[in-house]
Order: sequence, then C-alpha cells, then structure tokens
Amino acid sequence: MQPREWQLQTAKARFSELFELARTVGPQRVTRRGKDSVMVVSAEEYDRLAKRRRPTTTLYELIASSPLRGLELDLERSQDLGRDVEL
Repeated sequence: MQPREWQLQTAKARFSELFELARTVGPQRVTRRGKDSVMVVSAEEYDRLAKRRRPTTTLYELIASSPLRGLELDLERSQDLGRDVEL
C-alpha cells in the first residue's frame, strides 16, 4: 500500500486525521516544501521495523567468532614526550 502524502501545513491542521490513518491504514508521508520530510507510522509498525533491525548476535559473539581471534597484536606505544613549544 502506498502511503498517503500530506503537506506539512495540512498535516498540522488535520493532525487527528493523520494520526488515525497512520494507526489504521498505514504509514503517512509528510512533505515540506515539496520534499519528503517524515513518515508517521503506528507504534506497532515502528516496533516491527525496529525489531527487524536488531542484530542477531551480540558484540561479544561477533568478536569471538572473528577470523582474527588469537592474532598477536603489538599494543606497545612509543614514549612520545610531545614537542617543544615557545610561548
């Protein structure tokens, strides 16, 4: 289903209608100066989309499964004493 498009000033003036359509019909697109600005979606739709984007593995699991695991790294830093500055 294609979202309905609202100009910003119309969306503000008819917010209750915009709100209800987002809940019952689907996402509503709001434009500003003729350009897409925001989408108004129901909380259920947002939760569904946000859940889909969550990673399926934790950061720990990702690092633990890395092919670089166990690689010896030289983490020593040189003793940089800075530079002389005249004030």
